[in-house]
Amino acid sequence: MSKLSREDILRLADLSRLRLTDEEVERFGPELSAILDYVEKLNKTDTTGLEPTYQVSGLKNVMRSDEIKPYQASPKALLKGAPAIENNQFKVKKVL
Repeated sequence: MSKLSREDILRLADLSRLRLTDEEVERFGPELSAILDYVEKLNKTDTTGLEPTYQVSGLKNVMRSDEIKPYQASPKALLKGAPAIENNQFKVKKVL
């Protein structure tokens, strides 16, 4: 069992930008040690021959094919509804 020292816990809290009280340091010490023990146990597990699991639900991405669609309106038809036109462009008031 890996026993974390008080300094280790305070260093982890500092790296995580957490402020721990003395009571929290005492409480989280055994919990963090148990987590590290479990990770160590997982690291010792023999995984030779096992393929990584990337997805477990069986769902697949549904992709649509890209299709080029022509514009429905011509530039002249679009400019037809403009309140003011200048040089084949929408004419607007100055912003600045």
